[in-house]
Amino acid sequence: MKIVIIGDGKVGYKLAKQLSVENYDVVMIDSNEKKLKYAVDRLDIACVTGDAADAEVQRDADVPHADLVIACTSADECNMLSCLIARRLGARHTIARVRNPIYFNQIGLLKEDLHLSMAVNPELIVADEISRLLLFPDASKIETFVKGRVELIEFPVMKESKLVGMRLADMYTRFQIKILVCAVEHGQDVLIPDGDYVIKEGDRLHIAAPHREVEQFFKLLGKHRQKIKKVIICGGGRVAYYLSVQLCALGMQVKIIEKDEQRCEELCEHLPKAVIINGDATDHDLLIEEGIEDADAFVALTGMDEENIITSLFAKSQGIDKIITKINEDRRASMVEEFGLDSIVSAKTATADAILSYVRARKNSQGSANVETLYQLVDEKVEALEFIIRSETRYTEVPLKNLTLKSNNLIACIARKRQIIIPGGDDCMKPGDSVIVVTMDQRVEDIEDILM
Repeated sequence: MKIVIIGDGKVGYKLAKQLSVENYDVVMIDSNEKKLKYAVDRLDIACVTGDAADAEVQRDADVPHADLVIACTSADECNMLSCLIARRLGARHTIARVRNPIYFNQIGLLKEDLHLSMAVNPELIVADEISRLLLFPDASKIETFVKGRVELIEFPVMKESKLVGMRLADMYTRFQIKILVCAVEHGQDVLIPDGDYVIKEGDRLHIAAPHREVEQFFKLLGKHRQKIKKVIICGGGRVAYYLSVQLCALGMQVKIIEKDEQRCEELCEHLPKAVIINGDATDHDLLIEEGIEDADAFVALTGMDEENIITSLFAKSQGIDKIITKINEDRRASMVEEFGLDSIVSAKTATADAILSYVRARKNSQGSANVETLYQLVDEKVEALEFIIRSETRYTEVPLKNLTLKSNNLIACIARKRQIIIPGGDDCMKPGDSVIVVTMDQRVEDIEDILM
């Protein structure tokens, strides 16, 4: 499968790295020759220097024979124009990163004329993720499957937790709740556990279940936090805008602190229900003056990782229970977790996951099951994929206890019409089911790939 990536920024590089590892034929276009040299020296890809809005540059990158063109530069207009040219030249499918709320709100009108296969809005994806975390503050990370009906929740096991020292099989028996621990992270170690695994202090558990079951589980643990009502957001960029729209609609009180005076005026115009403060959120006196100690949640969304980390640590020192920190650089994420800031979001990762889902779905479109959703977990060591089974195969209608899975693979959940099944040995997969697979093998493209 030949893929052309336009734009060697954070998202473009991350996609190129992942796709080249998976043996896709990747060509990258960018006008910055120095950036491309860095990519060529480290990745198994080809590069073309030039402006992707130039049809000749696209021809040099062999766009006419490309299966997919992904335009992810920082300029929406360039992305949309590049995709239009790519389709005119003969590319089979195109994906554009579109960040401007004005463009994205009318993307339905634009997609047909631009012949786009998919439009990705990183800031909206991240805002959705943060919104879920604020609705479910017990979790440090939440991914959703089956159109939001199944959640994959990550949470840390603290010293005082009832779970410490308990086998997973005993936990399922004791709590009688339909959940499944599908991955465990302890320090640098990651595994997909069986029922004999004993939970330790410091473990980070990844649990798959319907929302109601997860909520009940946390209540039984005695760890259920109060609903969040007051939120302080540091930084007034696009993520803050999308997030505030959602939170105000949910009835939460939102306060945004933004340095740029003109941006504050724009936010005041578009967010009449939010309180907009023109100031520097790294100023601790300002945060205290604006009532940080009374906030239920603090969200750090500036464009600078360092500012987000500093303000988040200050919010933690003020006793705020729920803190969400946006981090752009992968290498900083693990460092931040060591500081006790466990809810970290990344527009780059969210965008890459959305695009990788599409790529996998295109590649296995002739198979028995289609990839619908994909998330990378635990520093990309684990993947959670949602497949839709399209037809009868050797594994449908067969009890799971009679199927042999390769090691480090797990069938975490089956969604059948309105029913959510946390599977046991007697359950089976059927055509039309959505099946969630958790794997440590990052080349799974079909359910067949996890079976012996």
